[in-house]
Amino acid sequence: MFCVGDKIVYPMYGAGIIEDLEHKSIDGGLTNNVYYVLNIPVGNLKIMLSANKAVGLGVREISHEDEVVDIIESIMSEPIDMPENWNERYKLNMEKIKTGRLSEAALVFRNLMIREQKRVLSSAEKKVLTSAKQVILSELILSLNIEKSEAEAILMRTLEKSVFAVN
Repeated sequence: MFCVGDKIVYPMYGAGIIEDLEHKSIDGGLTNNVYYVLNIPVGNLKIMLSANKAVGLGVREISHEDEVVDIIESIMSEPIDMPENWNERYKLNMEKIKTGRLSEAALVFRNLMIREQKRVLSSAEKKVLTSAKQVILSELILSLNIEKSEAEAILMRTLEKSVFAVN
């Protein structure tokens, strides 16, 4: 179980800080459930998350500051492997983001950014791109204790190296 002040990643939403633990009675007070009140800085989101379901949803601690940039950089050099069919691509990208792993979000972000340079993304893929970016930025911000603008600069520098290596 996580505690107030812990920094965690909630797949599809990104990294946040547990601000509070709330106890809620369900079924007329027969069960007392604990909920995390999670503040996600990117997008300024506040989410209540059942502590009992957190692990099953893929919630994890944020990556250590020594690892976070290395994870993103190592992924950026992997070969691009995307289906041409947008429906298959969308499904695959959503599955990767739902894992909650930084490496998977970075792959989705990199692949869609490169694809966007070559052709226009559908509105659905733009949303996936935005979700992947939010997951990455929020983890960079909390792991490195930096501002959003610094996190964006790190991400874009890393992406530029990747695009340069691919072309």
